[in-house]
Amino acid sequence: MMNNKIEIAKNWLPRYTGTQVEEFGRYIILTNFRDYVDNFARLMDVEVKGLNSPMQSATKDNITIINFSMGSPMAATIMDLLTAVDPKAVLFLGKTGGLKPYIGLGELLLPIAAIRGEGTSNDYFPPEVPALPAFNLQKAISTTIREYGRDYWTGTVYTTNRRLWEHDEQFKEYLKKIRATAIDMETATLFSVGFSNRIPTGALLLISDQPMTLDGIKTEKSDKTVTQKYALEHLKIGIDSLKMLINKGLTVKHLKFDYYDY
Repeated sequence: MMNNKIEIAKNWLPRYTGTQVEEFGRYIILTNFRDYVDNFARLMDVEVKGLNSPMQSATKDNITIINFSMGSPMAATIMDLLTAVDPKAVLFLGKTGGLKPYIGLGELLLPIAAIRGEGTSNDYFPPEVPALPAFNLQKAISTTIREYGRDYWTGTVYTTNRRLWEHDEQFKEYLKKIRATAIDMETATLFSVGFSNRIPTGALLLISDQPMTLDGIKTEKSDKTVTQKYALEHLKIGIDSLKMLINKGLTVKHLKFDYYDY
């Protein structure tokens, strides 16, 4: 009988992923894209599981990558399901629209916070609770990026439920007013639900489009170009960031009072 959240998650996680709970690593990479899972499998010489399931995954060396699909409801779903695994760290490798004209395609954003514009996170916390990443996870990512000889931007990412908004000038003015660096559909939810579930969660986002200008709106051709040029390195940085945590035995729960229940 399933009478608590973890028991339900242990039953449901295999249904969504086609993978048994004990096969998951304790360090998780989340992505919205099947090709990230395929590339992980090629790099690690392992098979992709869940080909006929809503979410595909692959695992090697205590690291599991999961394609959880798109949007805040699915982001919340996977973070709830991962309570069955009790991850030591969850890293989101997502694509994001850059809102600043000086941030180019293929550049990296290490978010210091996310703005909860999606609504899903309101089922977990009141609106005034910020959506923040785990500091030590972001620190490990920062170190790894520099080891690759890359630079990165920091800033806030606005998370929305709206997929098609590029025509809406009023919404664009709002984005300028709140001074967000980028926009996506998952990051704030992942941070919030991760915090709710006591799962250390971080993100490294790849600038895939520049939707504030008409010629910067994502197209099939432009997205394919960005993926071909930058996605593999994005994935490798994520893998090596988690390997750093594993090999150095670092904890990501950086503040003792993070999860204290009053």
